[in-house]
Amino acid sequence: MTQTPALKTQQMLVGGMDCTSCALKIESSLQKLSGVTEVSVSVATERLRVSYDPQQVSESEIKSRVTALGYSVEVEAPSQNHAAAKSVAASGNHKENVDHSHDRFSIKRKLPSILLVIFLFAIGTLLEQSLHNTPYHLGEYAVFIPAYLISGWSVLITAGRNILRGQIFDETFLMTVATVGAIAIHRLPEAVGVMLFYKVGELFQESAISRSRRSIQSLLAIRPNTANLKTRNGIQIVSPEAVQVADLILVKPGERIPLDGEVVEGTSQVDTSALTGESVPRTVRPGKAVLAGTINQAGVLTVRVTKQFGESSISRILDLVENASDKKATTEKFITRFAQRYTPVVVFLSLVIALLPPLLIPGATSAEWVYRALILLVISCPCGLVISIPLGYFGGIGGAAKRGILIKGSTFLDILAGVKTVVFDKTGTLTKGVFKVTEIIPVNGFTPGQLLELAAKVEAYSNHPIAQSIRTAYGQSTDDSQGFAGAASGDFLEQAQVQGYVEMTGYGVQAQINGQTVIAGNDRLLHREAIEHDVCHTDGTVVHLAINGRYSGRITIADELKDDAVQAIRALKANGIQKTIMLTGDNQATAKSIANQLGLDSFLAELLPEGKVAAIETILSRERNGNRVAFVGDGINDAPVIARADVGIAMGALGSDAAIETADIVLMTDAPSKVAEAVQVARKTLQIVWQNIIFAMGIKGLFIILGVFGYATMWEAVFADIGVALIAILNATRVLR
Repeated sequence: MTQTPALKTQQMLVGGMDCTSCALKIESSLQKLSGVTEVSVSVATERLRVSYDPQQVSESEIKSRVTALGYSVEVEAPSQNHAAAKSVAASGNHKENVDHSHDRFSIKRKLPSILLVIFLFAIGTLLEQSLHNTPYHLGEYAVFIPAYLISGWSVLITAGRNILRGQIFDETFLMTVATVGAIAIHRLPEAVGVMLFYKVGELFQESAISRSRRSIQSLLAIRPNTANLKTRNGIQIVSPEAVQVADLILVKPGERIPLDGEVVEGTSQVDTSALTGESVPRTVRPGKAVLAGTINQAGVLTVRVTKQFGESSISRILDLVENASDKKATTEKFITRFAQRYTPVVVFLSLVIALLPPLLIPGATSAEWVYRALILLVISCPCGLVISIPLGYFGGIGGAAKRGILIKGSTFLDILAGVKTVVFDKTGTLTKGVFKVTEIIPVNGFTPGQLLELAAKVEAYSNHPIAQSIRTAYGQSTDDSQGFAGAASGDFLEQAQVQGYVEMTGYGVQAQINGQTVIAGNDRLLHREAIEHDVCHTDGTVVHLAINGRYSGRITIADELKDDAVQAIRALKANGIQKTIMLTGDNQATAKSIANQLGLDSFLAELLPEGKVAAIETILSRERNGNRVAFVGDGINDAPVIARADVGIAMGALGSDAAIETADIVLMTDAPSKVAEAVQVARKTLQIVWQNIIFAMGIKGLFIILGVFGYATMWEAVFADIGVALIAILNATRVLR
């Protein structure tokens, strides 16, 4: 039996990347190493994630391969501060003659050389005839060659190095062959023009990448840097990683809360917009939970830490956002593979166009067809697609994150855009999950007070929201002196003499109270125990009670709809969702009432937890023509269903580890209207991506035909390449807004 090798996944910080083609070069190079199974590089977060077999390839070999490409690389330690780590990576020794800089994008640094080239290019163009008529055309060469070298030196050097490393076919190779060929046939202005506009295009590309990088790093800036730790000797400023669970920290007005915790002293307003996108601050007071990354706006808070920083919600969220580019969409992967195969084909076709027509067509000259071949090389550069497609997806992920919608990868944007059926859990998703006792109907000699007391006692150990609502109602109906104040205190349990407590999942609870067997649960429990009762189907959530097999009455509990639940369903319908379905464990009457209020297409009621998985399986099996199914739940008890759907959405997941781990998309608020917003972002992103693909391929295809038949010059070729790339990039950046 062959043993599967233990793979190691390493994250590294790469310096010097300024465009998506940089990432493609690194990915392509590392994928050729034996033992490397998966590689993903994000330009926007400057991170390399690589999975490999340590028995076949070492970490040092991977680093050496990256540095050989002209980039610096640092291994990211698990507890390393991201900003500091990036600063370290950014100070690495990068080769000056490679057109990549670790410094942040600066137009002031790059503009002088471009302006100089424009000046020389303008002089050469205006005086072209005079310069051409100098002996041996020396005047023309004296003006255009310096302009060519200034604008194209980095491209020439990069192409040369890539050829020596066996990485021949990329955009620098195409630019080099095209422009050197133009010089060879004495088309100096066109050669300089191609390099100049390539340089200008590269400037815009770097600017777009820089904007995306700033966008994502503004989100990552919510990572707290220090914590005010309360010690015996006073307040000590420390790193959040140094604070332990149960330590007390002080948060002053205007400071970012550094760790998850519980307020023990003070009252304030907390700004959660960085995590949730909500503009309205939340009020916190002693006993309320607060999360790392939110901002204390008013009073001084003393917080008891409940999680170490590495386990806090903010750490998980930041890791999720930074690694979102690892899960690439099918379209994104296709463009990468397309570019790798497309460039060699273009070079081969250019050779055919340059060599065959002069041999086969009477009167055809080599200079004319070489020129056409060079035009083809310039037109065919895949920069526009290679840069704009990943930028579009990353913009979609970054734009969604600003709205409190965390998408774990561009592949889930693709899936979400194809969703036609949205399935909701009810409690906590469409309803508030805050239950209140609205009606008590006793039978067989019980009074309402006796029935409520009996229910509170049998539910004393349960953590279910329904049980808590019953205990709260009982606590409100009694004096605190009677030993019960809205929850199951120790005195109450002793008084209740609850023994033999059993929780029956999907049915209810059973216990021995004062020597009597008491059960409390749904209608299914009564039928399972063969207990006669007068009513089976009622509106609302109903808890039935029975003592020693004899029915005692029922308690009706109401759960309110969320404020934006109706609006959420309408928004989904407006966005082309064909079916909205609700799954619930409630009875048929309650489920029907909720479904009618919301305008849902259908519902499935009285489902056990495992029944929800079976229900989603049935729904999935009915979908045709690639239509996808999304499931929206609270991310804790709905984890199996979230995992099984085409795309799982956890909502109201602020602070929920289970939600962040399980779901493909995490909504940081409990507003169901965010689901429609997520669908809108996904569809807009995919729309822009396909606009770029169709536009770039269409324009390039048209100009390739025109170039081959001699109707396009090198200037049109420059537009077809750089112009298309710029338009596609600008279109992709719309997603950020």
